[in-house]
Amino acid sequence: MALTIKDLMDRMPDAFVPEKAEGVDASIQFHFTGDEQSDWYVEIKDGACKPSEGTMENPTLGLTVDAQDYIDMVTGKLDAMAAFMQGKLKLQGDLNLAMKMVGFFDLSG
Repeated sequence: MALTIKDLMDRMPDAFVPEKAEGVDASIQFHFTGDEQSDWYVEIKDGACKPSEGTMENPTLGLTVDAQDYIDMVTGKLDAMAAFMQGKLKLQGDLNLAMKMVGFFDLSG
């Protein structure tokens, strides 16, 4: 069965590694385009990661990406830096957070 954006967002708290995000208080807005067009946001605070469907005002970081490209990034089929350089991944806000964010999650499980 193919992974969906909802699957990934539902699994995000389980993949979150709190000690890797120590001291982080951030909100990330995801805007997915393509077949699974949707908006999600994730709040990372006090060692927890909470995804919600919808939009929020003034996120720390905003990502705009095709849903399939994002799934490919999470599953290792597409390098996030390459996607950014190719214009497939658009970022607004704290780019330093974007670089660190990858390390906040253990995707091996």
